[in-house]
Amino acid sequence: MSELNISLLPWQQQVWEDPTRFKIVAAGRRTGKSRLAAWLLIVNALQTNRGTVFYVAPTQGQARDIMWETLMDLGHPVIATSHINNLQIKLVNGATISLKGGDRPETMRGVSLKFLVLDEYADIKPDVWEQILRPALADQKGHALFIGTPMGRNHFYDLYKYADLSDDVSYKAWHFTSYDNPLLDDEEINTAKKSMSSYAFRQEFMASFEAKGSEMFKEDWVQFADSRPEYFDCYIAVDLAGFQDVTKKKSKNSRLDNTAIAVVFVNEDGWYVENIIYGRWTLEETAQKIFQAVRDYKPISVGIERGIAKQAVMSPLVDMMKRNGFFFRVEELSHGNQKKTDRIMWALQGRFENGIVSLSKGEWNSRFLDELFQFPDPLTHDDLVDALAYIDQLAKVAYAGDFEQYDEFETLDSVAGY
Repeated sequence: MSELNISLLPWQQQVWEDPTRFKIVAAGRRTGKSRLAAWLLIVNALQTNRGTVFYVAPTQGQARDIMWETLMDLGHPVIATSHINNLQIKLVNGATISLKGGDRPETMRGVSLKFLVLDEYADIKPDVWEQILRPALADQKGHALFIGTPMGRNHFYDLYKYADLSDDVSYKAWHFTSYDNPLLDDEEINTAKKSMSSYAFRQEFMASFEAKGSEMFKEDWVQFADSRPEYFDCYIAVDLAGFQDVTKKKSKNSRLDNTAIAVVFVNEDGWYVENIIYGRWTLEETAQKIFQAVRDYKPISVGIERGIAKQAVMSPLVDMMKRNGFFFRVEELSHGNQKKTDRIMWALQGRFENGIVSLSKGEWNSRFLDELFQFPDPLTHDDLVDALAYIDQLAKVAYAGDFEQYDEFETLDSVAGY
């Protein structure tokens, strides 16, 4: 092992030094995922007692194309023999590195593993890990590295979120973009961005887990404004999350909802979304965030979603009003016996399509747009979108448009069609 000249990028070093048993790395193209995997395969094989380590790609052909030459190049000082026909490399200590295809799970049964890498895990059936490879690590308490570029929200996304959010200390997740590789010219990435769709660029280079859009809201409907127009009335709508578990990490399949506070300026020309404040807060913190938003923006109306959460937050919120001598009325927002998908669609789809909504530029944009374009994907949060949709209940503004006026009726709202 002393003969190896191991050189790592900063992000690779970070993952390398972490002692977590199961590591999940979501990274963009040309980030250096495969090179990190190769070094870990070699070093872990050298540390086993005549054991076996696996590299698993979606197919055996991909395993050969991605990893064989890299292993031969980096590991040549410690390689005893190699057989490309069966994709096995034996090291000087007797340990074996085997390259496998996830499409041939029968070739991976009945082995005991000290370490394994699953590459492009989004393209490997989850049963390969859960029913074959995870049990193979049990007797040696082996470790595993999952690497890949996201391909929407699938089992790789589920595993990444589990590692990122659960209280299972044996899992840990990292996220890196192609910009995290200092050997890759940023200008080359920027050039690729100009010729790619924004969705493809975010997935391939920025390692975004967003799924292909639902088409309920289209990217070309979204417009930004550099400054807030004059003569707007401000409204604030709040979509509350629960409070009892906000300080705890969740289990594998639980949804971590955010409280979202939408601040919107409205007039006859449309909506200007100034800010959407969001987070998972305690009851007192939530009340403080709402109070601060109202004091800062001075809306003419404030609405909070009806329910137990509203009843809970009102007590500390009223206490803050009394302590600060600053009072405001809170309206109760309701679902109106509508399904969430229908309620959000009717409130927002027409407004975005007709250019009646504009956004300010802020840190909240990325989270909001991800929710908007994925809606109504069940694996994607919709808290920020839901808060914005509630503005429809508060802001009673007509959009007259250029429609002809008839004696029998008058068009009051060109978006809703009434």
